[in-house]
This record gives sequence, C-alpha cells and structure tokens, in this order.
Amino acid sequence: MRVLITGGSGFVGQALCRRLADAGHRIQVVSRDPARARLRLPEGVDIRRAATDFVDTPPDALVNLAGESIAARRWSEAQKERMLDSRLNATRDLVRLCEQLQASRGKAPTVMVSASAMGYYGDQGERLVTEETPPHDEFAHRLCRQWEDAAREVTAHGPRLAILRLGLVLDAGGGTLQKMLPPFRLGLGGRFGDGRQYMPWVHRQDLVSMILFLIERDDLEGAFNGSAPNPVTNAEFTRSLARHLHRPALFPVPAKVLEVAFGEMSRLLLTGADMRPQRLEQAGFVFRFPTLDEALDDILG
Repeated sequence: MRVLITGGSGFVGQALCRRLADAGHRIQVVSRDPARARLRLPEGVDIRRAATDFVDTPPDALVNLAGESIAARRWSEAQKERMLDSRLNATRDLVRLCEQLQASRGKAPTVMVSASAMGYYGDQGERLVTEETPPHDEFAHRLCRQWEDAAREVTAHGPRLAILRLGLVLDAGGGTLQKMLPPFRLGLGGRFGDGRQYMPWVHRQDLVSMILFLIERDDLEGAFNGSAPNPVTNAEFTRSLARHLHRPALFPVPAKVLEVAFGEMSRLLLTGADMRPQRLEQAGFVFRFPTLDEALDDILG
C-alpha cells in the first residue's frame, strides 16, 4: 500500500512511518523542509513539499497529521490564525489532490484518517465524554471544528473519512512528557490548579495502531476519540508520574499563576474532558496500554 502522510516528520508521524516501513508499505510524506524531514524518517520515504506534488504517484491512503503545535506559544490573535491556517492549508491540499486524481484517473485514495483533538469538546468538567457529547464553545473547539469541516470536504471526491480526536500523546522523546519530565525528575513537579481537570492521554504506539486500524477497516467512518480507555485527572497524572520517577510531587502550580503566565492558553492546562474511546472499543480495537501505569512503565521503564 502507498500511504501519504502530512506531518510525517512530527512526533506521531515518525512512529507511524517506522511502523509502515517495517510492514513493507511505501511511504510518502509532505514536508515544508524535505532535507530536515529526511534526517528523521526511514530510508526510502518519498518526501515532497505539497500533497498535490504526488499526483503522478497516487496514494492508496491519506493520513493528515499536520498542524502548528497548539501549545507552542501564547495565543495571540496572530498565533491563533497560524494554528488554524496550518491545519486548514494542509487539509485542503489533500482535498485538492483527491479532486485532481478523481478528475484525471477516475479514482482517488480509498481512505483518509485526519487528526483532530480532544479540544473539540472544550471544557467538559467531570462529565463522561463520548463521540456524541455536545461540545463547549471556546477557541479550542472552534479550531478543531473548522479542521474537521475542512477534512469532510474530501468525501465529495471518494475517500472514506475517519477523524481521530487525539488525547495527550505519551512516549519518550517528545510529546507531553518532554516538557513535564525535567521538573518532575528534579522533584519540582505538581498538579495544575486544583488538579480535578481530566487529562485524556494515549500511548504513541496505541495511537499509531489506531490509525492503521482505521485505514484497514473499510466499515469505519466519522469521528473517533483517540485516547486510552482510562483517562485520569491532572492530580492523578502527576502522582503517577512522580511515583514512576521515585520523586515527590509537592509543588502545585496555582491556577492564577498559569493564567498570568500563559493567558488564554492556560485553559489547556486547567480544563479538560473525561474522554472515552467508545467507538473504537465498540469496533473491536484492543489497547496495548489501557492504563497510565502500563504506559509509564513502558516509557520510563
């Protein structure tokens, strides 16, 4: 199978490319910096600057992971535009590729798995959240909604669409833990605010397996929650992480400090959703790391 990936040189994309390469698939990656991406990816990956550059070697499946980090910097109006534009531009490039392939060859890729995020639901307090839960209207929701709406345009050209609303991705070498580990290893970690906000999470290897599962199962479409079946509160997460590192977690960060330091972006740290992967489990997906302790055992070993 030939698989085209946007965001293929990112934290999730690198792991996906390695899994696909090990299985013998042909990999195509869209990157604004092909030379840099080549250093991060398996040998033989075909790297080009735009999805439409692959019209001469049409892919069988698309995976859309591209987008500026939502936690890279404070949410100024300009930064909000960059986060939105990066997602919409990459997604629309894939839609254009499918449109061109349908027009020139009469056949587009069979499936697109497109990332979204738990932010789609906004702040849900302690409510249990499935794919049917109505969202809370705030910036993170509006960002994800527009991202998902752009992805839905691909269905007019033939591909089946599965949208994966990602939780916090855990693994060594990047993602959520990259920023959390240094203070916790020094014994300076602690909960954010009152610690009652939920942190849906997923091990990166389970997330890669979800993507492949959605590519292979031609009966699955629509939105899926891409998180482990046992989300935890921020307080539970910090206690578990400290325990695995054999360190205390005695330094909570008051909500007011986070709000002053990060502005509106502090909502990423102070709010959350008890998000459950209901549709994936109903479809028979089996988690290798269903609990946080199992995930941290594997990652921190």
